[in-house]
Amino acid sequence: MSHIMNQAAVTMNQLQQKLDIIGNNMANSQTTGYKSRQAEFSSLLFSQINNLSARENAEGRLTPDGIRIGSGAKIGSVGNDLTLGSISETGRALDAALTRENYLFQIQVDQNGQNETLYTRDGSFFLSPVNNNEAVMLTTGDGHPVLGQDGPIVLSDGFDSIALRENGQIVVTRGGQDAVEAQVQVVQAIRPTILEAAGENMLRLPDLNNLGYEMNEIIEEVGVNENMIQSGALEQSNVDLSKQMTDLIMTQRSYQFNARTISMGDQMMGLVNQLRS
Repeated sequence: MSHIMNQAAVTMNQLQQKLDIIGNNMANSQTTGYKSRQAEFSSLLFSQINNLSARENAEGRLTPDGIRIGSGAKIGSVGNDLTLGSISETGRALDAALTRENYLFQIQVDQNGQNETLYTRDGSFFLSPVNNNEAVMLTTGDGHPVLGQDGPIVLSDGFDSIALRENGQIVVTRGGQDAVEAQVQVVQAIRPTILEAAGENMLRLPDLNNLGYEMNEIIEEVGVNENMIQSGALEQSNVDLSKQMTDLIMTQRSYQFNARTISMGDQMMGLVNQLRS
């Protein structure tokens, strides 16, 4: 009986994590470029053979030497759904929607004094003054630099207008003359499910050493002549609220069933103890 109660408790802990993921998806249903996350469950009923190297480690075990048994359910993986969301036209020059699946903008973020490259689909960009207001930098709404081919994109101030082309080129008009002064560097996620959520509607690379991957197996740069951006528009969240509501109800019911298992098991253990006494 205690084994069943422990199994239910383990499963409830994992179901709570799935409820948190669903809640986060629903909270970001109106967030520009947000990509929903999905939790996949796997069974803990497994056997590991030859997991003990020395016989003395098996002393006192209740299961045979070299075999370990677990039960219940756990979240096997949490994946990112990078399918395209709907495109909403804004008419704003610095709004950019990526028109191809698995394509990402690169953002430079300061993490405890170290610069880290994060990835996002949110193309709502702004110009922030730098160098004593003599230049402007292309940034996110939170002030993080957007990366181009040569690092953060910095433009000399005093231009008449600015535009973003479909291939990521930034065209600046000065004195009636148009010139390409920068290039937004877009990348493609080859294995998007491996990327981890980094907060602020961004994704990051995991520890590739532990996974046995090289960076070029996860992320690759996109050619400068490829059309991939719709300017004056933003991609909306791809969260399907009806699906999230269905998942929420099913997960809540599973949580309640497991909670009831613990409650009933506790009552039965109490009855057994009364009979023994």
